[in-house]
Amino acid sequence: MKNRNLLLPELLLLLLLLLPLGASAQKTRDINMCEPSLRKSCAAYADCQGMDGKYCMCGPGQELISETTFRNESENMCQGMLVLLLLTLGPVQKLRVSAPTDCAPWCPLKSTCVNATACRCSPGFSSSSGEIFTSRLDSCDDINECGPPPTVSCGKFADCQNTEGSYYCMCIPGYVLASGATMFMDESENTCQVHNTTSRPDDQNPEGCCVKPKLDNKDPPPYTHGELDDKRFSSRRGIFFPTWTPPRGIKSQTLSRFFQRVQDLHREFKPDFVENTIQDLIQGVDELLETPEDLKALPRSEQHRVATNLLTGLENSLRNMSQALSNGTLTFNASAGTDLSLKLWEQGDRNVILSQNQVKMMLNWDVVHDSGDSGPSVVGLISTPGMGKLLAEAPLVVEPEKQAVLHGAHKISLQEASPVLLSDVISAFMSNKVTQNLSSPVTFIFSHHSVTPGPTQKVFCVFWEHSQNGSGHWSTRGCTMVNSRDTSTTCQCTHLSSFAVLMAHYDVKEDDPVLAVITYMGLSLSLLCLLLAALTFLLCKAIQNTSTSLHLQLSICLFLAHLLFLIAIDQTKIKVLCSIIAGALHYLYLASFTWMLLEALHLFLTARNLTVVNYSSVSMLMKKLMFPVGYGVPAVIVAISAASRPHLYGTPTRCWLHTDKGFIWTFLGPICTIFSINLAFFLMTFWIVKKNLSSLNRDVSTLRNTRMLTFKATAQLFILGCTWCLGILQVGPAAHIMAYLFTIINSLQGVFIFLVYCLLSHQVREQYKKWFKGIRKTKAESEQYTLSSGTMSNASKHSVENYN
Repeated sequence: MKNRNLLLPELLLLLLLLLPLGASAQKTRDINMCEPSLRKSCAAYADCQGMDGKYCMCGPGQELISETTFRNESENMCQGMLVLLLLTLGPVQKLRVSAPTDCAPWCPLKSTCVNATACRCSPGFSSSSGEIFTSRLDSCDDINECGPPPTVSCGKFADCQNTEGSYYCMCIPGYVLASGATMFMDESENTCQVHNTTSRPDDQNPEGCCVKPKLDNKDPPPYTHGELDDKRFSSRRGIFFPTWTPPRGIKSQTLSRFFQRVQDLHREFKPDFVENTIQDLIQGVDELLETPEDLKALPRSEQHRVATNLLTGLENSLRNMSQALSNGTLTFNASAGTDLSLKLWEQGDRNVILSQNQVKMMLNWDVVHDSGDSGPSVVGLISTPGMGKLLAEAPLVVEPEKQAVLHGAHKISLQEASPVLLSDVISAFMSNKVTQNLSSPVTFIFSHHSVTPGPTQKVFCVFWEHSQNGSGHWSTRGCTMVNSRDTSTTCQCTHLSSFAVLMAHYDVKEDDPVLAVITYMGLSLSLLCLLLAALTFLLCKAIQNTSTSLHLQLSICLFLAHLLFLIAIDQTKIKVLCSIIAGALHYLYLASFTWMLLEALHLFLTARNLTVVNYSSVSMLMKKLMFPVGYGVPAVIVAISAASRPHLYGTPTRCWLHTDKGFIWTFLGPICTIFSINLAFFLMTFWIVKKNLSSLNRDVSTLRNTRMLTFKATAQLFILGCTWCLGILQVGPAAHIMAYLFTIINSLQGVFIFLVYCLLSHQVREQYKKWFKGIRKTKAESEQYTLSSGTMSNASKHSVENYN
C-alpha cells in the first residue's frame, strides 16, 4: 500500500505531460502513404505518420524499444511509456513485460508467431503453405497483387505497381488523377485523365472517369521512359511497358535472368522504339523456352505456374506495347520458333486473318471494336512451341456435356494418363481486354503431325484456364472442334486465351447389358399387367369403391410413365422435344408416388378402423383428398421447377432432369420424403394388424380379413415404392447387387399391383370367372350358330339336287 501511494503522484504527473503530446499528434497529417486509401498497417499502439521512408510511429503514451520509426506491423515493438517508467522503479520492477514462452523462435522475416509450432505471414506476404505455416523451410514472400495474373484491377489508363507487402495504382505516363494525388488503390478510385493544364472543366466526363479532353500538342506530358516528339504524341499517348514480376516462391536462376532482362526492357522502354522492344521480348521468351535449364528440375506444379506467368505476362505486355505500332501487319520471329503476328485495323477492313507456320486465326473486326476503346484496334497471335515443355502432364477438365456426347449414351472418364499435345501452344489477344464472351466466335486452324485417334482416344480443342493459386489446367469450356483430320484440326472459341489441340485417352463405362435387358423386360411386363389392372378396376362394377379408385389412378400414372420412358427417354436430337419429355416424365413419376402415398394413408386408416368395420369416414376423407393431392401437388412442383430452371430439363444423353445445381433433387426430394412416410405408414399398419391377430375374434370373417390384410400390408412394401430406398444403397462393394435388386423389384411394380389387387382378390376372381364363362358361352353359341347354319345350307343344297 505504501509503494502504491508513492507511485500515484508520479503517474499523475506523467499523464499531465502526455496530454500535449496527444493534442499535437492530432495535428499531424500525412501527405502520401498514410492517406486512407494507402494507409499502412502499423498495428496496435502506433500511428501512420509517413516520414523518411518509414510510415509508422508509436502513438501517444507508447515508445519503440529501439528506434523511433518503423515501416509496418511486423516491425512494431511499441511498449507503453507507463510500462517503461515502471521498469525504472525498483519496487515495481517485477512488472516488466516479457515475451510469451509458447512462441516459435524460428519464425522467418515478415512473419509473427502463432504458437510454439506455427507462424503467420504478415499482411501482404504469404508462404508456399499459405498464410499460416509450420515448416521451418518456409519463408514469407511478397504477394504480387499486380500479377500476372493480377488480383486487383486499376482500371483504364492506369498501371499496378507492386511494393513489398502491398501495392498501389498510378496513372500511366501522360495521365493524372483528377484529385491531383499520385496513387490510388483500385478501379473504383480511378479518375485518370490526360495531363493537360489548359483543359476546361467541361472536358471532363460527368461520371468522372478516364476521359481524354481536347489535346494541346504544344505541351506534351512528361514520360518516364523517354520523350515523344510532338508529331507522334497524339497517337502514342499513354503507351507503356506494364509491370511484369516473376511468380512468387519459384527459385530458378534461369527465370531470374529472364526477369532481369524484362526489367531492363521495362526501364529502357521508349514508345518510339517499340518494335525493338517487342523483338527483344520475343527473343527473350524464345531463349527461355528453348533452354529452360533448371526450370526442368522444378516440380510439375511449379512448371505450370511458370507457364501461366509467362503466358499472361507476355500477352499483357504485347497488348499494351502494340498500341504504339503503325498501321498494317507486322511479324516478329525468334530463332527457336517463337513467332508473333500483329494486325492493326485499317479503314475498310472487315475480317482479320493472321497466319503462322502451324496455325491460322480468323475473326471479325466487330469483335475487336466492341470494347469502345479510343486507341487503335489491334489483334495479335503468338506461337510458343517451347511452352509445351512447361505444360507437360497438365490436367484436362472436360465439360460434362462434352463427356456425355463422347460415347453416345455411355459414361466416360478421363484416364490418369496426361493428355498429349498435338499442336503448338498459341496465345491470341486484342486491344479489347474484355474477351470472355465474344459476340462471334474466333476460328483457329491448327496444323499438327499426323495422328489417328484410337477407339478410346479423342482430340480436343482446349485453352489454358488459370487457377487462383497461379497455376492452371486445360479446359474445353467455350471451345468446340469443328472438324479434325490427320494433320489439321479446326476449332471455334467464344473467348480469347492460350489455346492448343491435344489428344486424351478415356475409359468407356458401358451400360450393364443384363441390367438393360431386365429393365426393358420388367417394364414391358409391368405395362401389360397395369393395362389389365386398369381395365379390371374400370369394368368390374362389383369392386368399385374408394380403394379401387386409388388403384386405378396409380395404375394409369405408372402405365403412362413407363410407356413414355420406354419409347422416348433417348429422343435427345430435338432439344425442345427432349425438355418436354423430361418434364412429362417428371410429372408422371411424381404423380405415381403421390398416389402411392394416398394408398399408404388409406391402408393405415382402414387398418385402424378394422375392429369396428367402419369404412364410411375413411371413404369420405379419401374422396375429398384424392384428386387435388394426387394430381395437384406434382403439378405445383413441376411448375415451380420449370419456371425457375427450364434449361435443366433434358441432358445430352437422356430426356431426364439435369444434375447441375442440385436440380435432380426436385425429383429425389419428394420421392425420398414419400417413401419414408410410406414406410412409417406400413410399420404402423403392420403393428395394428399384429395386435388384432393376438386377440383373435371368433368371427371367422373378421379373422380372414385380418390375415388377408396382413399379407397385403407386406406386399405394400413393393407397391408403395418403399423399395426405391435400394437406390440409395448402391455404394461400396454391394453396389452391384443393390443395382440388380433395385432394377428387378421396381421394374416389376406393375406386376405386384395386378397380383395383389386383382388375382388375390376373391371378388375380382369371381368376376373373372363370370367373364370367362360369358366368353365361353358366347363362343359356344357362335360355334353352334355356325354349325347349324352350315347344316341348313347343306340340307337346302341336297333338296335342290333331289328336286332337279
